[in-house]
Amino acid sequence: MTTPPLDLSRQRIVVTGGAGFLGSFVVEKLRERGAREVFVPRSADYDLVDGAAVRRLLADARPTLILHLAARVGGIGANRDNPGRFFYENLMMGVQLVEEARKAGVAKLVLTGTICAYPKFAPIPFREDDLWNGYPEETNAPYGLAKKMLLVQAQAYRQQYGTNAVVLFPVNLYGPRDNFDLHTSHVIPAMIRKVDDAMQQGRDTVELWGDGSPTREFLYVEDAALGLVLAAERYDDPDPVNLGSGREIAIKDLAELIGRTMGFSGRFVWDATKPNGQPRRALDVSRAKERFGFEAKTPLSVGLAKTIAWWKEQR
Repeated sequence: MTTPPLDLSRQRIVVTGGAGFLGSFVVEKLRERGAREVFVPRSADYDLVDGAAVRRLLADARPTLILHLAARVGGIGANRDNPGRFFYENLMMGVQLVEEARKAGVAKLVLTGTICAYPKFAPIPFREDDLWNGYPEETNAPYGLAKKMLLVQAQAYRQQYGTNAVVLFPVNLYGPRDNFDLHTSHVIPAMIRKVDDAMQQGRDTVELWGDGSPTREFLYVEDAALGLVLAAERYDDPDPVNLGSGREIAIKDLAELIGRTMGFSGRFVWDATKPNGQPRRALDVSRAKERFGFEAKTPLSVGLAKTIAWWKEQR
């Protein structure tokens, strides 16, 4: 017997990180699907690293459903510069939120892990059953392991306390409203920004990190938001679930695609002294489709065009 979907119109929902990149789209998607009470805590008001602030948040909002998206994140450079901070803050946010939610009797939690939690040399495509078969890629291992503890905690709490916490592992996200700061951004916004800067300044070369050989899978942010909301409505099992597009592209090919889309006629220069990160990333996305009917709809070319258009409007 299948459980009827959760009626979002009857839930009091907290979205941590709801003012951020992914979170802003999740909040929109919740409202599209009938949610009326959505509370977005600001970090200035509720520092989730502080247990007292977490307790105050739950007392103020009295949620029946929490989507935990808040995280301390960044690209390879930011991870390399802040391994201790990324480990501690991500671990403490998750551990305290789940514990305080249990004590407050919150009915359901949807928690987001990260693709960085997978072993460095996990077989391609990454299957959820391989999450524990090795150590993550070193440059982002502290962040990846801190987020992977959400899965350990969710499963342990389900076993001991009956907590309904589900954990999703999104692949690299991109789209409008992303972070385009060159010091902290991820690969797609960083490439767009670098190409745009070169075109504005009349330069015909763009320097990029690594040698361009690693592969990545990308998920358009609106697709990711729908996946999270579908899991909130329809998924109640202990097993982790990948969220991705199921399509892999080499970083070198990604750069060429962004260059063509932006009308850049110059060339890319690869700085092989900089780290490549994980050699390959591509997901098995069959579990999300089987368990709660999620499939990514936005082709990379379409998503990139929308992202580039948004950036040009904003800059």
